[in-house]
Amino acid sequence: MPDRASTHTPAPTVEEPDRLRNVALIGAGGAGKTTLTESLALTAKALTRAGTVPDGTTVSDHEDIEHQQQRSVQLSLVPLAWQDTKINLLDTPGYADFSGELHAGLRAAEAALFVVSATDPISQPMLALWRECATEGIPRAIVLTHLNAVRVHLDEVLAVLQDAFGEGHPDTVLPLHHYDLREGRLHGSVDLLTGRHYGEPADLPDLAAARTALAEAIAGEDDTLLERYLAGEELDTAALVEAVRREVVQGTLHPVLATAPPLDPAGPAPGAEEVLDLIAQAFPSPLDRNDELPPCEPDAPLAAQVVHTGEDPYVGRLSLVRVFSGTLRPDTAVHLPDRPDERITALTCPFGKQQRPVPHALAGDLVCAAKLGGARTGDTLTTDGALIAPWALPEALLPCAVEAHSKADEDKLSQALAKLAAQDPTLRVEQNPDTHQLVLWCTGEAHQAVVLDRLRSRHGVHVDTVPYKVALRETFGGPSSGHGRHVKQSGGHGQYAICDLTVEPLPGGGFEFVDKVVGGAVPRNFIPSVEKGVRAQLAHGVLAGFPMVDVRVTLTDGKAHSVDSSDAAFQTAAALALREAASHAKVQLLEPVDEVRVLLPDEYQGAVLSDLSARRGHVLGTEPGGPGLSLVRAEVPELELTRYPVDLRSLSHGTGQFSRSYLRHAPMPANLAAHYEKAS
Repeated sequence: MPDRASTHTPAPTVEEPDRLRNVALIGAGGAGKTTLTESLALTAKALTRAGTVPDGTTVSDHEDIEHQQQRSVQLSLVPLAWQDTKINLLDTPGYADFSGELHAGLRAAEAALFVVSATDPISQPMLALWRECATEGIPRAIVLTHLNAVRVHLDEVLAVLQDAFGEGHPDTVLPLHHYDLREGRLHGSVDLLTGRHYGEPADLPDLAAARTALAEAIAGEDDTLLERYLAGEELDTAALVEAVRREVVQGTLHPVLATAPPLDPAGPAPGAEEVLDLIAQAFPSPLDRNDELPPCEPDAPLAAQVVHTGEDPYVGRLSLVRVFSGTLRPDTAVHLPDRPDERITALTCPFGKQQRPVPHALAGDLVCAAKLGGARTGDTLTTDGALIAPWALPEALLPCAVEAHSKADEDKLSQALAKLAAQDPTLRVEQNPDTHQLVLWCTGEAHQAVVLDRLRSRHGVHVDTVPYKVALRETFGGPSSGHGRHVKQSGGHGQYAICDLTVEPLPGGGFEFVDKVVGGAVPRNFIPSVEKGVRAQLAHGVLAGFPMVDVRVTLTDGKAHSVDSSDAAFQTAAALALREAASHAKVQLLEPVDEVRVLLPDEYQGAVLSDLSARRGHVLGTEPGGPGLSLVRAEVPELELTRYPVDLRSLSHGTGQFSRSYLRHAPMPANLAAHYEKAS
């Protein structure tokens, strides 16, 4: 990353929680969240430029891969000072693969700022996130970007926003300013309530009617103001401004703001000051939070949570911590769940790649703690042992099998993956006991690319991706019998063991071993040897090298020698008998079948049902999954689900979600089984 031609102000601090604003920036990739963050930082003088910031370099970038892929891949914090208020901007990833980071940002914030491109204002994923925030009671506002695009008409964009986000109540989605948009450029705005001018708006129309309409809409959501308005009383500006804050905090008003690139490259970005004013004046503080998390009390016992874990090339692991209750100070000993206590060393406030020391972090604030080696993302840090429930995380359902590229890489791989998993709770690392593959379970292809890049760039570990293997099984398709004879004489003690077995299918019954030998044909001390030999052969399979399951094996007869029989000889004879039985019977390959639950908008149900059928799926049924949503339940072979997270995202335009759980192993179709038999 090129050096940034900029300087940074000292870390902003406050001593009262009511002067804090924690805001998550949410938007689709390319909507302009990171650009908006930089504009707000410049306007707040947290960042001052000497010339132009190099292309692609922003205050919230952390990884080279963000520049390569042109998208943010992790949560980043940008703290600003504005109107005696500390504003913690949490820039969240806009790509679905990194929704775990987005939800971490929502856990740390009291409000959400939806960043929407005027050229593509509504997408189904953004609408789903808006509804999720509504369900969680998170106050929301909207910032429009890309106003400099050709043929953008603010009135038309506003109508689209009101229809989508208002959900039947368009008066809840309102602009608080009149914007002067001429010739594709935003020249300034006027606050409709206070009359304050921002920028250099010109040729303004009479705004009295617009102010009256806004005042009526605000009063309509506030019983006290509505009563005054209906009584013919003039609503004063102070009352309206206070009502705006009250309604924003309650989630009954969602202001719409607009921003645009600077008219002068060295000048301020139009609209940025309006956004900062709204956040400082109308957004909730941590004291307004009303959920099951610990109350915001600086003097209470410490209750904090790690919302993001990163790496700094100089100080090592950095934990971004949201303090919910109490005050976090250096040298504080904190409890970690199921791990030894650790002591906080230095506390810092991040800004891009800089870390600025801070003396403490009071309830409601966010801070970075260095070298908490045992802390993982989602962990609670407390002084009294109380736990904070983790936030909802997307399930990692896209497998990526890897092998170390060299012996040197193999020596470092386990430790590197352990560090990545501690930092990224959406990554699941599995050493599959059936296929013996090392599998990285990711949320999507972009997440997979980031994980592999971090292995290489952060930890110097190179891996090769290999085809993912599904754990197949074998079983007998019908009853059969086998004779195993292991007789060798080569001087001294020989080897002598003979046994006869019958094998029959036992669907869903696992494995049973039955001893029906009579007359001592096989001495009692060698019966366990026969079972051991059968089990060993079952583990290796008899057809294509997959473990054999769901069979009953009965020892019916055999012979032994008083001198040459041994445990090893009867194990070998038992394996030979099982293989012979398999040669006389049809051996089936079994594939794992998962129960799949897909939640998606009704409009995509037909496409998803057709796709499940094409995947050899058996649809069990559909049912309502919420307003405008369907829940589809189906049984699908695991072989058909390897890339389903990617394909479902495409089918449902990024709106579908699914979960899966192992159900059973079932016979594989003959044409597919032939492929595996041939490969063996």
